[in-house]
Amino acid sequence: MCDDELIPPRADLTEDQWARTAGTGPAGAAVPAATPDTAAPARGVHRRTLLGGAVAGAALAALPFGAQQPAAAAPRAGAPGRFPLPSAPGPSGEYAVLITGDAGTGAAEQYAVTAAAAEVCRTEHVGLAVGLGDNIYENGPESADDAEFAEKFERPNTGIDVPWLMVLGNHDCSGLIPGSGGDPSRGDHEVAYAATSRRWYMPGRYYNVALPAGGSQGEPLVEFFALDTNPVASYVAQTDPHYYWNGPYMREQRRWLDAALTASRARWKVVLGHHPYLNNGQHGSAGSYDGFVIGNYTSGIHLKKLYEEVVCGRADLIMSGHDHTLQILEPTDRTRGTRQLVCGAAAKTGDGKAHFTHPAAWQDFSRHGFMVLKVAAGAMTIDAYVVDIATKKARLAHRTRTTRPVAAGAGVAAGAGVAAGAGVAAGAR
Repeated sequence: MCDDELIPPRADLTEDQWARTAGTGPAGAAVPAATPDTAAPARGVHRRTLLGGAVAGAALAALPFGAQQPAAAAPRAGAPGRFPLPSAPGPSGEYAVLITGDAGTGAAEQYAVTAAAAEVCRTEHVGLAVGLGDNIYENGPESADDAEFAEKFERPNTGIDVPWLMVLGNHDCSGLIPGSGGDPSRGDHEVAYAATSRRWYMPGRYYNVALPAGGSQGEPLVEFFALDTNPVASYVAQTDPHYYWNGPYMREQRRWLDAALTASRARWKVVLGHHPYLNNGQHGSAGSYDGFVIGNYTSGIHLKKLYEEVVCGRADLIMSGHDHTLQILEPTDRTRGTRQLVCGAAAKTGDGKAHFTHPAAWQDFSRHGFMVLKVAAGAMTIDAYVVDIATKKARLAHRTRTTRPVAAGAGVAAGAGVAAGAGVAAGAR
């Protein structure tokens, strides 16, 4: 959500109820089955928000709401001249991957961050990039050829000429109200866009990519598993049965993820999802997003279960955006060795303070930035960069290195964190 927009006053309201319900009410209050047309809008739902949603709603009227695309990711031929997935590591023997999130504003801050990132990409020989959702603010694209793809993705990222593994965020799946995640089918426009873009890689709403590409060098070194977390973490209740929290789409996605992680022979495994499992920023963690602890949607309780039952202890990293902050959290017994990254500060920033106390190797709640993941057989390294918007320059703020994959043994993975510039070891694990 935008920082100046409020979440629903009660858990699991539909978008219509959200727009029409008066007052804030407690989180545990009963959700009305229906509300009168004359009811006042909820406090905090700004006129700009509703007007923007009305425009989006009018555009969506011509679209088949809840169009049911095949759940499993199917490879696409992609655009002519598309940038290829890396088939070999860079000169240092590592695969270097740019990590960004919540970038798609088209504003000066996005351009400054990508300019800084482009310079780092050249130095580090980055061959792949990740976009962790909220790719097209505020409402998501209206079609597969929406001009916003150029305005908020292609032009800002000029010079970072690599494939971008893209993930759907709540703003990409807006319904009537921007950022609600209330129309997951809207994300199909972003899947379709991959057929015409040289950079944008999204062969399905969820998918996996292994490096080296082509499988010509034996077992893969690293594999990425991109998720669509919107149907189980939306700000409003889903109204299309296909996208219910327990509907066919989420059941199939869970089966796919479980099978894909089981089948993976990669040494390192990375799960990409817009909504985080753990988070010290203002949105909070799955199961209690934004203070909600009830309902099937707003709290993210079913995403929490998905992460805990399918991902934790099997993947080395969960990478997420949603919160406009930079966080490298520590793997713990709770996560069974899996580390959570939050990297959502590519165009917006947080409120400057930590709201929760999950153990962190490093975190920043007030500055723009991005991360670079570097993967070799012997180690996985995460470099966190903060960006000065005025000068468009990045500074390495922290480095964390892990030497043992989660799959190599039970418990917390081995590694060390270093605060770059300060030269202070964060401790061995």
